[in-house]
Amino acid sequence: MKVLLATDGSPSSEAAIREVALRHWPDEEVEVLTVVHTRLPLVSDPVLVLAASYQELLREARQKAPEIVEKAAKQIRTQAPHLRVVTKVLEGAPKELIVEEAEKWGADLIVLGSHGYGPVSRFLLGSVAHAVALHAPCSVQIVRSRQGAPRA
Repeated sequence: MKVLLATDGSPSSEAAIREVALRHWPDEEVEVLTVVHTRLPLVSDPVLVLAASYQELLREARQKAPEIVEKAAKQIRTQAPHLRVVTKVLEGAPKELIVEEAEKWGADLIVLGSHGYGPVSRFLLGSVAHAVALHAPCSVQIVRSRQGAPRA
């Protein structure tokens, strides 16, 4: 069985990591994946201030991505040493790339966290977990953090 664990370093992703690390799996393979979101904002910016700010955020996200997957992999390897763990960093739209990676890698299960957005935030920001659940080629487990994000 192949388990694709998608993480973004958030508290909800931490809950998903704990779920994978603490579950009693047979000898399985886990791929820890993070996706650096590279889509440009859809706001016109005549002074290009937002574009410069966005480029800085993108640079930081690219720098942090390997740390995010390695931290998750280390936690899983420590708590479940019998699991084979690999890591991967992709760039693009998380909603699409998580599903594409699951198809390409042949995942049997995708595990990811849910930020717990309410209907307004979900409409404005979109829900990666919802999109993955709708389009995944395999089963999906969505893990919620007990702390969770406030509903809006």
